[in-house]
Amino acid sequence: MKPRLVLKLGGELLEQPADLQRIAKAIAVLARTSALVVVHGGGREIDAALATAGIPKHQVDGLRVTDERTLDVVVAVLAGAINTRLVAAIRGAGARPVGLTGADASVVTLRRAAPIASVAGPKVDLGLVGSPVNNGAPQLVNDLLARGYIPVIACIGSTRSGQLLNVNADTLASHIAAAVGARRLVIAGGTSGVLDDDGQTIEQLSARGAARLIKAGTANKGMIAKLEACRAALRRGVGDVLIANGREVRLDTLAGARAPLAGCTQVVR
Repeated sequence: MKPRLVLKLGGELLEQPADLQRIAKAIAVLARTSALVVVHGGGREIDAALATAGIPKHQVDGLRVTDERTLDVVVAVLAGAINTRLVAAIRGAGARPVGLTGADASVVTLRRAAPIASVAGPKVDLGLVGSPVNNGAPQLVNDLLARGYIPVIACIGSTRSGQLLNVNADTLASHIAAAVGARRLVIAGGTSGVLDDDGQTIEQLSARGAARLIKAGTANKGMIAKLEACRAALRRGVGDVLIANGREVRLDTLAGARAPLAGCTQVVR
């Protein structure tokens, strides 16, 4: 049985045709030796679509505050444009992708996220944003993996009553990794792992060390969500998490690679 791997892709890696083709080829290679799940975001394309629609962007600690108009844009960009484009590219690379959202067949069940205590201090209601409910392994994802398909999941989900909600892609990838029993979670974006005060990549970081970075303010904006996702995945049994620069690192080498790795931070228990 192939070991299970979850790859989260930041939307910045999927915007340009050359990047998209390179990522798709890496996914096809990874799928030869791993039972692979791909989770993707698309923050910058959402931002551009919001600007075109004249809808203000509002984020707190890297998490998007989502009202009804924003949610409509999020669904259109993630489940429509980006997911379809990525699935087509992976198919063109010779693999067997299936495009999904978290709302499909209870891939993930969400509850409305509680107001968060921001790093700046006050609590903030994120609006139509969800937090995953731990309700066991997603049957559809397991079935697809058993048959050699690659689930490609956009970071949208729904409550049990059918309310669509936005969900942070790092949070969703962490949840899926734990739910399917992944040996490793790879979070790939445009940053060379977790950086120290001098801008140098931290090669290895413990879950406690990640918590200290958040509390000290060294980690901020989007990195807070990534580190919280790492800690959650490790708590629920994922072996380790790699935070990697998807433009500098060959993603197709990361399934069984050992740290230290240039351009990566390995987060461990």
